[in-house]
Amino acid sequence: MLCAILIVFIPIRQAIVFQPRDSTQKTAYIPLGNKNHFKIKYTHSIHLSDVVESYKILPDHRIQQYELMYEETAVGMPANAAEGETFEQKNGKYYIKNMKRIFPSFYLRIGQVRANHRVIFQNKEFPLKRSIKPGTSVKVEIKKLNFLQLWKGVNILESN
Repeated sequence: MLCAILIVFIPIRQAIVFQPRDSTQKTAYIPLGNKNHFKIKYTHSIHLSDVVESYKILPDHRIQQYELMYEETAVGMPANAAEGETFEQKNGKYYIKNMKRIFPSFYLRIGQVRANHRVIFQNKEFPLKRSIKPGTSVKVEIKKLNFLQLWKGVNILESN
């Protein structure tokens, strides 16, 4: 009996975790398996065009933003790349590549009106508003989840 109880609490599955700041809401997650890349896509609130942030998961579970794609250089978007990065314009879109912005985690507020935040994982888009209440602030991080956390949370890949 004790072994069965302990097994429930042993971290077993690495995931991208979207932890709401409001503890009354469920944690949403994407099980990673052997994948280590994901993107967050949203509609910019001012110029109403898509922005795509590309991330990879480092071996120490930190998150590296390595690319940014957008369609307008208007308010709120960079007009050039930072040192060591590259700026390209291709097919009417702007790209900042070779980014090495590394985070242990970051916060994201799920858009209520226009943003329509989506996660792109394995070339499929998953609207976050299906799993997380719009307007919610979430901490995005890479964690190993135990059986109980997986059971109590919402698997974003299954919420479509």
